[in-house]
Amino acid sequence: MTANTEHELREEHVPGCLALSQAAGWNQNEADWRLMLSLGRGWGLAVGGTLVASTLVLPYGSFAWISMVLVLPEHRRKGYASRLLRVAIDDLRGSKLKPILDATPAGREVYRREGFQDTWTFKRFALRTAQAGVNGHTRRPISWRKALELDADAFGGDREWLLRALQKRLPDAALGAAEGFVLGRDGREAHQIGPLVARDEATALELLEQALGNVAAPVYVDVVDHATRMQDWLQQRGFEVQRPFTRMVYGGGRAPGNEKLVYLVAGPELG
Repeated sequence: MTANTEHELREEHVPGCLALSQAAGWNQNEADWRLMLSLGRGWGLAVGGTLVASTLVLPYGSFAWISMVLVLPEHRRKGYASRLLRVAIDDLRGSKLKPILDATPAGREVYRREGFQDTWTFKRFALRTAQAGVNGHTRRPISWRKALELDADAFGGDREWLLRALQKRLPDAALGAAEGFVLGRDGREAHQIGPLVARDEATALELLEQALGNVAAPVYVDVVDHATRMQDWLQQRGFEVQRPFTRMVYGGGRAPGNEKLVYLVAGPELG
C-alpha cells in the first residue's frame, strides 16, 4: 500500500486486518476476515507500510453493510475512519445500494454526522465461563428452503452465502425448527451464536438453549431489545451485558426486513 492512500483490501492484507481487530479488542478471527473479503469489498489505509485503518462493505441485494471501520489506536483522531467511511458510502451510492451499519455508542455519533439515522437497537451479552458442562443436545438439521424464506422476511435481503458459510463454521450451533433457525461461528475471543430468526420468542428461546448446550463458553450473543424475555433468561444464566449497538440507515428510513422476527443478529459486522 502507498502511504496515506486508500487501496482495496486483498488476500495479502489479512494479517494486517487481523491486527486491526485485535488492537480494537474485537472478536473477528482470520476466517471472518477471509469470509468478508471474499464476499464483499474492502479498503485500507497504510502509513509506513503498516495497515492502520480499514472499512468493508457486504452487499445484500438492494442494500449493503458497512463493516469493520477500524483504526489502530495510535493513529486515531486523524480522520482516517471518516475518510474510508466516505469511500465506502460513495461506492455504495454509485452502485445504488443503501448503506446500513450497526454502531457502537462511540461510533454512533460519528455516523450520525455522516448522514446515518437510528432505527432499532440490540445488546451484546457475554458468558465468560460455563456454569455447567456442554449438554450435547441432539442436532436438528436446518430446512434451508424454510430458513431462507424466513430470513428474507426477517433480514430483508439475500444472505444465503453468509448463512451457508456459518453452518460450516460452528456446526453444533446450526439448528433448525419448524418456525426458526440458529447458526453460529468461532471467534478470536469467544464463540458467537447468531443469527437466530424465529416466528415467536418461545421458538427462539428453545433454539438458543439448544445451541448454548452444544457450545462451550466463552460465548457472545447479540440480542435485539424487543426480546426482553430472552435477555432476562440470559442474565439469569450468568450472561452479562457487554455493550449496546444501534442499527443505522444512511439517509434515514426503516431498516430492511422485520426486526420482530430477529432475536440474535449475526454480529454487528455481518448484520
